[in-house]
Amino acid sequence: MRKSEIGSSIDWVFPTLRRPVFFWNIASSITVAAVGIFAKIFIRWFNKPKIHNVHYLHRALQRPSHIPLLTVSNHHSCFDDPGLWASLDWSTFCSRRKMRWTLAAHDICFTKTFHSYFFMLGKCIPIIRGRGVYQEAVNFVIQDIMPQGEWLHIFPEGKVNMTKEELRFKWGIGRIIYESPVIPIIVPMWHIGMDQILHNEPPYYLRTNKRVTFNFGNPIDLRQAVAKLREANVKPKEARKKITDLIQKELYALKTETEELHAKFTSS
Repeated sequence: MRKSEIGSSIDWVFPTLRRPVFFWNIASSITVAAVGIFAKIFIRWFNKPKIHNVHYLHRALQRPSHIPLLTVSNHHSCFDDPGLWASLDWSTFCSRRKMRWTLAAHDICFTKTFHSYFFMLGKCIPIIRGRGVYQEAVNFVIQDIMPQGEWLHIFPEGKVNMTKEELRFKWGIGRIIYESPVIPIIVPMWHIGMDQILHNEPPYYLRTNKRVTFNFGNPIDLRQAVAKLREANVKPKEARKKITDLIQKELYALKTETEELHAKFTSS
C-alpha cells in the first residue's frame, strides 16, 4: 500500500487488526512492552506520582478471561496514554494479552505509514471524530474486542480537553456497553498533572520533577441498568444516552475527589 493511500484511508487497518499473523503479534508484544516500560520509568523515576486506589484496576485485571474490561478517564495531555499505565505492575507490560486497546484519533495517529503501523502495533484503533457511533472502530470494539474479554480504554471526552471544562461525553461508549455481548467491568479513573509533564502548547517535550495524581474509582456496575433498558426495549439512541450519562456522572464525581487529593499532594 502506498503512503498516500495510508494517509487518506483507514479501511485497510481493520482487516490487519482482525487477522494478525504470528510475526505481527511478536512485533506488537515488543512495542507494547517497550512503550509501557518507558512510561513507567519516566513517570515513576523522573516525576512525582501519587497513585490512589489502583487495587481496583489490579483486581479487574484478574477477571475471568471471558469478561471484558473497560477503563474510562479524562484526557488532559497527549501523554495520558501511555503515562497513565505507570501505575501497572511490570508483568502487565510484558503481556500483550493483558494490555489495553484504545481508540486513537485517525487524523493524528494514522496520517503516515510509520505512525499507522506503530500505533496499530501498540493496540490503537483509529476513530474518526465526527463520524458518529456507527463507524468501523466502534463496530470492531463490539464485535472483536469485547467478545474476547479484552481490555479497552476510552477517553469519553473525545479529545484532549485543554480547557478542562466538563464536556458532554461521546455516546460511542454508551453503544459499546449496551451492545457488548458481555457487560464489561468498568473502572473509572481521573488524573491531574499530566499536562504539566507534556504541555499542550509548544515546545513539545517531556518535563521532569512534576507532581501528578492518579485516582482509580470503584468499578461501575451497569448490569442492572442495561438489563432494564433492554427489557423496556428503549430506542438505541436513548439507551446510549442514558448509559453515557451514568458514566459521566460517576467520572465527574471522581474528578472532585481527585482534585482534593491533588491539592493535598501539591501543598505537602
